[in-house]
Amino acid sequence: MTSATTMTTALEPVHRERLMRLAREVAFDAGTRLFEEGHRADRFWIVRTGTVALDLHVPGRRPAVIETLGHGELIGWSWHFPPHLWHLGAEAMSPVRAWEFDAEAVRATCVADAEFGRAIAVWVGRVVAQRLHASRVRLLDLYAPYGSGSLA
Repeated sequence: MTSATTMTTALEPVHRERLMRLAREVAFDAGTRLFEEGHRADRFWIVRTGTVALDLHVPGRRPAVIETLGHGELIGWSWHFPPHLWHLGAEAMSPVRAWEFDAEAVRATCVADAEFGRAIAVWVGRVVAQRLHASRVRLLDLYAPYGSGSLA
């Protein structure tokens, strides 16, 4: 998948390289919950292989899947904004290999290098905007009387 929110598209090579110096490889089995809505957001991931579903808690119902992420996509943006609590949940839909980042270390690097910090902030901001749009569309599909496809 290539979009404005993938790391390789959103970050200049110098910023990607700096970020990747903070990465560690991790793997998740299918069905593993990466995080839960409302819990502390102290890390984030970039998908190498596999898929991860982002979901929203809906009282009395199963979580609503908002979006499915794949190769190169950022998993988690809540680590970037106080109070650093997850706004969604996430679950591995297949076996996942990813790069994991300690949020505190990345935030400290952003403070130490303003140009890097701005690049990360713009990237995360684009991700937030895209995820909010996806959430809106999905919720309209689930709960609007006529779905989100009609313009009339």
